Amino acid sequence: MLNSMTGFARAVAETPFGTLTCELRAVNHRYLDVQFRLPEELRPKEVDLRTKIGNCLSRGKVECSFHLRRSSASSRGLNLNSDLIQQISASIKDITAAMDDTRAPDALDVLRWPGVVTDPEIDAEPLFVEALAILDVALSEMQGMRGSEGERIATMLVSRLDDIVVIGASVRERMPQVLDAVRAKQKERIDKLDLEADPARLETELALIAQKLDVDEELDRLESHVSEVRGALDKDEAVGRRLDFLMQELNREANTLGSKSADKETTNAAVDLKVLIEQMREQIQNVE
Repeated sequence: MLNSMTGFARAVAETPFGTLTCELRAVNHRYLDVQFRLPEELRPKEVDLRTKIGNCLSRGKVECSFHLRRSSASSRGLNLNSDLIQQISASIKDITAAMDDTRAPDALDVLRWPGVVTDPEIDAEPLFVEALAILDVALSEMQGMRGSEGERIATMLVSRLDDIVVIGASVRERMPQVLDAVRAKQKERIDKLDLEADPARLETELALIAQKLDVDEELDRLESHVSEVRGALDKDEAVGRRLDFLMQELNREANTLGSKSADKETTNAAVDLKVLIEQMREQIQNVE
């Protein structure tokens, strides 16, 4: 089952510390790249959170953000930074001594100073337990979204693979006619020259031409790569890189088929193959 690398999830939970929100955003990327936006209380646990996401996701650029809106119960009381207040008081005295007409700030002015009033500290361990639980919910939701998108991509890929098989079969079926037409054309050219050709030599030359135009090997490899892609789609693991490699191999065979083309129909078939392969490749860039 395929998984897309793009997804979004948001989970909210009421905790003893307040409302905790987790958001996950993911886009395609060659590897797994996780970036965090965390409240101060969770920063020491970033490695554990990264490990949690890495156990669930294999590829993609993931933005994980946590936001804690403290409840009135957890923020009850007034915590004052005594050291900062003393520093402010000393600085006020120095300024007042240097400038006689300076009005000393009152207590409310001091309370408004950044860092004077602080929120009560939260024990990181219980908050981390809550964060893990809400991250589980968000990951499950995003995996569901990525899986749904992966199913859509898999359906499209199977459809294109079926078309490739049909085109390959039509080319294989027409090859005897193409080779007969080439042989007839070569004989016609010799007849126009009004020369007596050595039949054995002529057959040898025609055999060499037929060998150069033979595309059975390319068609066999094309069918083999199609089978490999189908097998990869059935694997319960990240197969995006494998599929990307197989698209390169399919495109190689389509190019070779086009270079060996001896008539318009075969050339058109090679172009159609390349269009189908490119459509698959664009979608596979988003497969985990």
